[in-house]
Amino acid sequence: MKLGIVGLPNVGKSTLFNAITGAGAQAANYPFCTIEPNVGVVTVPDKRIDALHDLYHPVKTTRAVVEFVDIAGLVKGASQGEGLGNQFLSHIREVDAIIHVVRCFGGSDVVHVHDAVDPVQDVDIINMELILSDMELVDRRIDRVTKQMKGDKALAGELAMLQRIKTALDNGQPARSVQLPEDHSLSDLPLLSAKPVIYAANIHENDLAYHDELASQNPYFAALCTLAAEEGAGILPICAKVEAEIAELAPEERSLFLDEMGLPCSGLDRLIQESYSLLGLISFLTAGQPEVRAWTIKKGTKAPQAAGKIHSDFERGFIRAEVVSFDELMRTGSLAAAREEGLVRSEGKEYVMQDGDVVLFRFNV
Repeated sequence: MKLGIVGLPNVGKSTLFNAITGAGAQAANYPFCTIEPNVGVVTVPDKRIDALHDLYHPVKTTRAVVEFVDIAGLVKGASQGEGLGNQFLSHIREVDAIIHVVRCFGGSDVVHVHDAVDPVQDVDIINMELILSDMELVDRRIDRVTKQMKGDKALAGELAMLQRIKTALDNGQPARSVQLPEDHSLSDLPLLSAKPVIYAANIHENDLAYHDELASQNPYFAALCTLAAEEGAGILPICAKVEAEIAELAPEERSLFLDEMGLPCSGLDRLIQESYSLLGLISFLTAGQPEVRAWTIKKGTKAPQAAGKIHSDFERGFIRAEVVSFDELMRTGSLAAAREEGLVRSEGKEYVMQDGDVVLFRFNV
């Protein structure tokens, strides 16, 4: 999973990136501090992997990973090249989802690129630049498909889809707002505004105490919540400054700090959980003496395709999957004990994988 962190200059992108990845990207109080995208890879926190590691004592333990890309601050006119915008926009095309950092705190200690804090305006500026960039791409595709249709009427469905997207873009709506037929997708058309979005509301550390009442206490956050609901986007309140402090602590001190702040888990944990939910991802697990490992797949993936994540031969020669739920495996204490209780199921090619399945694939090639 590759997540791009975007936003206006000086909203806390690089501070948040540094905190969640420990990659040490430069963070300073002036626009365009980030030019080239910084990249950090982090492991996905998963207590199930810890438990399986303790159960099997494997030679190797491999967690799922998330790649974060800190993309430089976008400004109005980015789609026409302002602020190195074309270069920055090209980096967004490569990510699976966008983490849009939005400033939701007042004060003048950190300069705002537009001299006033207005989360909705900030979001609109970024969204419009993505939309304008997409307009050019869609117009070119429409011209190409229109010419090809003279000899291939089967392209009529694609043209209708493109025209629906163009109408939405012309009205200032992102491509992700367009409901597409099941037999059409945008997989081969890398539209920026089609990417799923999580709004990371960068709040003041004092606001962390409000928890569920945050929207009633912070008008900036309340306005962003309304916008996210209208778009069907995710939203996550987070304090980049506090996350940076957490990142500097030793692992054993972090839980104490989180308890003192009244936080159930770190911003990284919450961001990854929200990202998995937004993208419809789950994890299945493989466990044994050689290796304990988490594998990330889309919800709805069937067993042969899940096996293919491990190796193409597993999918090609798939026979069956021996499956036990993580909870049942841990309750019984071993795969043999789970098998004795009839908890290990033999599943075929139509089995849809579930989050937390512990699987042994049988194949023959």
